[in-house]
Amino acid sequence: MKEQVILLNGPSSSGKSTLAKALQNLINTEAHKRCIVVSIDDFMKLSQTETIYEDDVFEISGDMCAKALELLEAGFDIIIDHVITSERIFNQLVGSLSSFSLRKVRITCPLDILKRRELKRGDRCVGSAEASAEYLFPKEGYDLVVDTGGQSPEENARLIFTSFFD
Repeated sequence: MKEQVILLNGPSSSGKSTLAKALQNLINTEAHKRCIVVSIDDFMKLSQTETIYEDDVFEISGDMCAKALELLEAGFDIIIDHVITSERIFNQLVGSLSSFSLRKVRITCPLDILKRRELKRGDRCVGSAEASAEYLFPKEGYDLVVDTGGQSPEENARLIFTSFFD
């Protein structure tokens, strides 16, 4: 079976990284596939004092796409943990991965929970969660939408897994 990509796209502090790890575990143990998480956070310098600009994300996202392609070509399924806020970043990702099956999952979370999580984690510029929720791209066209404010990471991982692997 061809390697596949699951894109988790949602605002900062929506729980994508925790969800990605739970989903990775299900794919590895229940689908018996080799799966790796590729996160935009691994390619960015995050800080409480620095604002992240779209141009910076676009540049770094290219590096992330190259890493994703390398892993896919090595036979891994991948989960991409990303905050996409523009059409050009989205098109860059979709275009670079066009040879593989891409499943898109929109991650949603109520704004009050996003803000609370952002403050608790303390490693992001305050306001990033709200801004990324407002500018998330695309708003529609996903294969699945999950709400991390109302479901646990394990419940959402199971929902995604069942949708794409059963």
